[in-house]
Amino acid sequence: MSTAAVSDKRPSTLRGASLPKWSPWAIAAGSIAVGVGISLAAGLDSSIQWALMAVVLFVLGTYVVAARVEGRRQAKDRIATSLVWVCFLLAVIPLASLIWETLKRGVKVFDVYFLTHSMGVVADTETGGGIYHAILGTLEQVGLATVIAVPIGVLSAVYLVEYGRGRLARAVTFFVDVMTGIPSIVAGLFVLSFWILILKMGYSGFAGSLALAILMMPVVVRSTEEMLKLVPNELREASLALGVPKWRTILKVVLPTSIGGITTGVMLAIARITGETAPMLLLVWGTNFINSNPFKDPQASLPLYIYQQYANSAGAGAAYDRAWAAALALIAFVMILNLVARGIARWKAPKTGR
Repeated sequence: MSTAAVSDKRPSTLRGASLPKWSPWAIAAGSIAVGVGISLAAGLDSSIQWALMAVVLFVLGTYVVAARVEGRRQAKDRIATSLVWVCFLLAVIPLASLIWETLKRGVKVFDVYFLTHSMGVVADTETGGGIYHAILGTLEQVGLATVIAVPIGVLSAVYLVEYGRGRLARAVTFFVDVMTGIPSIVAGLFVLSFWILILKMGYSGFAGSLALAILMMPVVVRSTEEMLKLVPNELREASLALGVPKWRTILKVVLPTSIGGITTGVMLAIARITGETAPMLLLVWGTNFINSNPFKDPQASLPLYIYQQYANSAGAGAAYDRAWAAALALIAFVMILNLVARGIARWKAPKTGR
């Protein structure tokens, strides 16, 4: 047998030693055990302190074990992966805790009666009542804000991508960036000073819609602008080469190509403004009765209803339970909007493959 044949049968030494797949779980379990032991020995009673101790031990343990078995280079990769997982858990745990707490407290009075009745003549300290008037007000206010903000936002994005050049485009981009970061209370104060104090139009759901539209516009502009930039220039050039006017190219080629992303951005912008409370406190004013006319008289909304019920409950009682149930309804509404946005994005996504 030749030397070459013998060498072919030898195991390859290019791949170094590596930890088994279950090693991160073992290190995590050991870190939790050691962290709890140290915390108990030190007299630490907070579960948050226990968790932080276990996290530090997990990261350090991962590096030490990986460095001894796989080498320092692979240990740095594993410690980076461990930090990613730790950050992920730090983001998910508060969110899961919030949803669980809202679900646990909100299901006490969350039923069909609660969804189909208003407060009417029910006092805050009494049982009964519901959020029908608040749901109606939220739907009308958010709907009006969408009708105002979406055309302005989409057309502004079309201008910035397709036509915008020079100082005007830079000024529009600058003010969009500024509007993205303004607090909701500032938008509410602006509408209050102009619409109610100067024009004397009075408190109404439409006044709240104006503030929500101000908050919604920059989100729509930014999301639509990014979607329009993703449309290949070859499509525009092909349409223009056939003699199609530019406005018709935008209407028939550019917008249909990016409609999925634009719709997703709009849905996310709606979800962003649905839970705003500060403009509602200043502009809508709130009522316990059903008001289906958003252009006249105060109107209820879900965020405002939650605040009022909690403020009047002193941390207990029927109003406290109604506040948690209304919060559960608001979370469900926002979650449904996000699911719809994801469904539209998947439905309208470009088809790939042959």
